[in-house]
Amino acid sequence: MKILFVIPARGGSKGLPGKNIRPIAGKPLIAWSVEAAKKAALLIGHCDVIVSTDSSEIAEVAKHYGADAPFLRPEHLAIDTAASIDVMLHALDFMEQQGKSYKYVAMIEPTSPQRSAEDLVAAYEKLENNEAAESIVGVSHTESCHPLFLTKLEQDFLVPYENKEYKVYRRQDIDEVYFFEGSMYISKVESLKKRKSFYHEKTLGFDMPKWKSFEIDDITDFIVIEQLLKAREEGLIK
Repeated sequence: MKILFVIPARGGSKGLPGKNIRPIAGKPLIAWSVEAAKKAALLIGHCDVIVSTDSSEIAEVAKHYGADAPFLRPEHLAIDTAASIDVMLHALDFMEQQGKSYKYVAMIEPTSPQRSAEDLVAAYEKLENNEAAESIVGVSHTESCHPLFLTKLEQDFLVPYENKEYKVYRRQDIDEVYFFEGSMYISKVESLKKRKSFYHEKTLGFDMPKWKSFEIDDITDFIVIEQLLKAREEGLIK
């Protein structure tokens, strides 16, 4: 098989309880990622889409929208401090024990519902066509959070984070800087097992537009992203 798409979705959420199955723009939040991964799997061919969750309710919702939920995540991988990489390696190990093998594995966070199937396919093809690369992750261009515009507060006084001379920079004069926006992570399986990370010196960046880079952590994010999803459905943004 080419890719194992894994959608990690815990039942617990402190920032927004029940967010993974909370309705947003007409369907449960997790459904957006399931549908994107299922369509990408169909376009690529020879892929599986599974949900890794500790919640039977999330599992049922995911199945309804076309994903498999072949196991309930062990308790030690369902706590706040559980590392995403351990969740991914557990999912890989489980599927391999079922006789499956994959060249690539992708982590698709349900908190980034704006990411499309076409984004996933384009990222996969970019990675596959670069022999020197082992993984690819979503990034997005930032200006307002550029290090030259950041500051600290020390006893209420501004202390520049990097711009020690307090120089005023125009946006067109600064280097382009990107942040990890969290919508997709794809790696060669053997690389992920060895490095236990999607991030390293052989990681490509897949540039995502600003509106797709928002993630849902709290109710404010939820409200903003719901409006973005509705705008996309109406063809106002693409």
